[in-house]
Amino acid sequence: MNNMNQMMKQVKKMQEQMLKAQEELGTKSVEGSAGGGVVTATVSGHKKLLNIVIKPEAVDPDDVEMLQDLVLTAVNDALTQAEELSNKDMGKFTGGMKIPGLF
Repeated sequence: MNNMNQMMKQVKKMQEQMLKAQEELGTKSVEGSAGGGVVTATVSGHKKLLNIVIKPEAVDPDDVEMLQDLVLTAVNDALTQAEELSNKDMGKFTGGMKIPGLF
């Protein structure tokens, strides 16, 4: 019974550490870019788009499709980096296993 109590304490401590790590992840952000930095996207560690910056030289009214592609590329780059950040920060609790709904 003592081993079970000790194990439950360890599980509770790990849960608290995971919650804290998830909260801290939300305070972090990453930036993706495209076109040599003419379009940048900032995403939180919770994979929420926070900001998009488009420099004037990226705007060509005759080539809107290029701007759309640059925005997509920058956002996807930032989301990929946010996923890597999440995996790095939370992976220490899961041993690299992907647990659906956990993060």
